[in-house]
Amino acid sequence: MGEAQLEDMDEKDGVCRSLLRNIMLLTGDMEHLDSHLQDWPVALQLVVWGLRGVTRVILANNPLSGALILSALYWTSPWQCLLGTLGVLTSTLTAALIGLDSAEISGGLHGFNGMLVSLLMGVFSSAGDWYWWLLLPACLASATCVFVNSGLSTVLAQWNLPASVFPFNIVIILYLLCTGHQHPYFPHHYVPPAWMLELNATAVEGVQVMLGIPLGVGQIFACDALGPSLIILAAVLLYSPLLAAHALLGSAMGTLAGLSLAVRPHFLYSGLSGFNGSLGCMAVGGLFFTFSWRTHLLAVATAFLSAYMDIALSNLLGKVGLPACSWASTLTSTLMLLLGGSLSTYRIPTDEVRAPEVNLHCQAQWRGGKASRRGSSHV
Repeated sequence: MGEAQLEDMDEKDGVCRSLLRNIMLLTGDMEHLDSHLQDWPVALQLVVWGLRGVTRVILANNPLSGALILSALYWTSPWQCLLGTLGVLTSTLTAALIGLDSAEISGGLHGFNGMLVSLLMGVFSSAGDWYWWLLLPACLASATCVFVNSGLSTVLAQWNLPASVFPFNIVIILYLLCTGHQHPYFPHHYVPPAWMLELNATAVEGVQVMLGIPLGVGQIFACDALGPSLIILAAVLLYSPLLAAHALLGSAMGTLAGLSLAVRPHFLYSGLSGFNGSLGCMAVGGLFFTFSWRTHLLAVATAFLSAYMDIALSNLLGKVGLPACSWASTLTSTLMLLLGGSLSTYRIPTDEVRAPEVNLHCQAQWRGGKASRRGSSHV
C-alpha cells in the first residue's frame, strides 16, 4: 500500500473521529454549552434554560432534547405546547426574580414542575383548546411550583433527596380540587376510579398492547400519539441510551402490571399503564444509582411497584374525580432512594447526578466520596 493511500486513510479516520466527537458534544448534559452562554443575550440564555427545564421532566438535561420534546408536543397539540412553554418560562422567570440559585435556574431545575402543571391543566380542562382564560391560572400555578419546590428542597435536602415532581403533583391536585369538574370558568374532566371502569373481560389485542409501551414514554407529557411519543423517546436516547432503555423497560413492566390486574384495554393501549413504571425505572436504573445488575433489578422492581401504586391511587383519588398523576412513581422512587444496606453504596449524591453513562464512569469516585460538586445537578 502506497504512502498516498495511507495518508488518505489517516485523513478519513481523522474526519470520522472529528465527526464522532462533534456528535458526542450534542449528547449528555452538554456542559460545554454553559461556558458560551455568558456571552449570549439574556433572551437566548432564557431559551436554553427553558429547554433544559423541559427535559428535566424525563429526568434528562439536554437543550436539544428539549427542542425535540417541544416539537413532539406541538405535533400533538399546539395549544398544550403553548401552555407547557408558558409554564416553563413563567416558573424559570419567577425563580430568577426571587433570587434563587443561578446554577439551578440555568440547569432548568425550577422550570419542569411549572411546565408539567400548566400542560396538565390544559389536558384536564373540559373547556376545549384555545380557552384563553386558562392562561391566568396556568401562570399562577407555575409560579406557585417554584415556591413549593424551594420549600420542599430545603426539607428533603436533610436526607439527600430531590424535590422531584412533588410540587407539580401537589399544585395540580390543589387546582383541580379548587375548581371542580363543573366550575363555570375552569371546568375539568371528571376522572372515575379504576373499579368503576369496564374490566378487561374481552380479549386484548397484542399489537395494541405492544404499541402502548412506547406510548407509556409519551404519556409522561400526556401524549397519546405514537409519532410524538417516538420523538420523545428519541429525545431521551439523545441524552442517554441507558436512560432510554430503562424508559422502555419500565413502561413494559407497567403494562404487565396493568395486564395482571385486568385494567381496561384503553389504559394498556394508550400507555397510561406504563408511564409511572417508566419514570420509576429511569430514576433508579442509572440516574440516582450507578448502573449494575443489582440496581437494574431494583429498577425493574421500582417499575412494578410504581405501576401497582398508580392503580391503587387511581382507585382512591377517582372517588372524588381526581387523577393519580405521577404520585406513584414519585413516592416509590423516593422510598428507593432511602434504602440502606449494600444498595446504598450505589447511591449517587443528589447534587452529583449526571447522565447515567457519566455516573457509571465516575462510580469509583462516588463510592469513595471523592467526587467534586458539579452544577449539573439533581432532578
